[in-house]
Amino acid sequence: MSSAAPTAPDAVPDQAVLAADRPPRRLWPARLLTAVRRRRTDVTVALLFVAVAGWLTHGLWPDPAARVLALNPEDQALYEWFLAVDSRALLGDFDLLTRRLNAPDGVNLMTNTTVIALGVLLAPVTLLFGAPLTFALLAVANLAGTAIAWYLLFTRVLRARRVAAALGAALCGFGPGMVSQTNSHLHMTAQWLVPVIVWLVVRLLRAADPAGTPDGPDRRRMVSSAVGLAAAVTAQVFVGEEVLFLCAVTLLVMAVTYAVADRNLARRALPGFAGGMLLAAGLALLVLAWPLWFQFAGPQGVADGMFSPHYFSADLRSWWTISPLSIAGGDGAARLTTGPAEYNTFLGLPLLLAAAACALWLGRRPLVVACVVGTLVTGALSLGPRVVVDGERTAVPGPYALLSGLPVVDGALPMRFALAVLPLVATLLVLAVDRALRGAGPARRLVPAGVAVALLPLLPTPLPTAERPPLPEFVTGGHWRQCVEPGGVLVPVPLATPKQPWPMRWATAADAAFGMPEGFFIGPYGRDGTAAMGTYSQPTSVLLAEVAKRGGQPVVDDGQRRQAAEDAEFWGASCVALAVDTPHADSLRGTLEQLYGPATRIADAWTWRV
Repeated sequence: MSSAAPTAPDAVPDQAVLAADRPPRRLWPARLLTAVRRRRTDVTVALLFVAVAGWLTHGLWPDPAARVLALNPEDQALYEWFLAVDSRALLGDFDLLTRRLNAPDGVNLMTNTTVIALGVLLAPVTLLFGAPLTFALLAVANLAGTAIAWYLLFTRVLRARRVAAALGAALCGFGPGMVSQTNSHLHMTAQWLVPVIVWLVVRLLRAADPAGTPDGPDRRRMVSSAVGLAAAVTAQVFVGEEVLFLCAVTLLVMAVTYAVADRNLARRALPGFAGGMLLAAGLALLVLAWPLWFQFAGPQGVADGMFSPHYFSADLRSWWTISPLSIAGGDGAARLTTGPAEYNTFLGLPLLLAAAACALWLGRRPLVVACVVGTLVTGALSLGPRVVVDGERTAVPGPYALLSGLPVVDGALPMRFALAVLPLVATLLVLAVDRALRGAGPARRLVPAGVAVALLPLLPTPLPTAERPPLPEFVTGGHWRQCVEPGGVLVPVPLATPKQPWPMRWATAADAAFGMPEGFFIGPYGRDGTAAMGTYSQPTSVLLAEVAKRGGQPVVDDGQRRQAAEDAEFWGASCVALAVDTPHADSLRGTLEQLYGPATRIADAWTWRV
């Protein structure tokens, strides 16, 4: 098939998807400058996406270590700790079961959303400049990288005009769900591998279609696509499994729909396509079998989800409401979701109407039908087991009820299925705008203008940030080494909990060189070993948490002193430390001296060797 764009506008999208792509020609140094000039528009779009991502997160950049995303600071503290632990791979000190938290049991990194691949990749940045800077870089890179990846997919696979591709990619990278998830959910915004996975699946389909080439199925390309798909899937597991799960479900729905809509293609390509997918799955499992076993059945692993699908269900009304993080959003919308990191469904009525109009105008093309069905299925799944309307739970069951309780599936929050709607709606917009730009008449201007108007209310606003308290010199100056050996266990007072994870910043600032008891993580501490947030609090940590909350100084008896010694032994602790500027520091110091004896001052912290 010729690489030139056909003149019939209605024939462009589906023919472009199924046309055989050609390998890029090698560029000799003498032609490099010409190639750069030819791609000047693409480079400009990419730089624009990076600039937008930087602007949305600009509140962090004056001093990443002293600034925090104000809408979800707890998860930011958690992810910075994850990045610090991941960076230790560069030092040869890394395992999927880390004992740098929840001493002595440790934490299963596969069970938690630890973005291992990103943490290891940026380990030099973390070790040189600190995890807060790495976090800020990833917040920008995930948004911009996702948008750029979709732009390349739209221009290279759909052969869409750059204006159309840029509009669609902007929605994919900076839509309401992506912006809200940027509030400290790095594993959900790292979606730049999803377009790669989609491209490899399409490439495999093209190679498996005997009608795609004169000589029948291209087996060499089928194998290379399967190998590439296995590599991309494997990498995504170590970036964010939930994104991979959502991608797989969406592609499955679209593949079935496409096969029904184009039965001739299904008959021609199914044997080769199925074989390629089996090869990809087999290759991926060779690498992932042990990590996945470790996640579900290994030490500190869990096989279930800990979040209630009834609580994390999308409110039906939220679909036609504008996100509060957009220029046209309002504060009243916040009650329609669980928090500012989950504005996944807030697309607004203008965009929904524009997407529906584009789908009707494009007609019954297989790709359009697949996108529409995928949108309806994932959107319906986001409603959870029972449909909620304006905060009221109805008796109407949602499609998610059919999946609830299934292994692995229940680890995905229903409302996050809505994240898959963004690229599906974006694809419809890209196809419509591209068709309009290739044609003539009023549609050439009306369609792009209508899409732009529908997207305008969703323009995101910068994420709110705030100052966070400085860390004690005891940690930042390395004085902790006088209290505990690297690799040992330090007990900060008060101890870290899921609701108060701030002491984990001590370990983060020290590149996770020492361990800590308890903390903020997912582990098997629910009923019968099911998933739970955090672990059981030891009696001494409960006592210290109460003093930290209310002040005062309880009278400690011999039983509590014995318990304190037993708890320190259980944790494997070498040292207990209390920063002098901790709230109720005098009360905490008095309590600790009753438990462990006189304190020793090191820099700006009181310490007790235990």
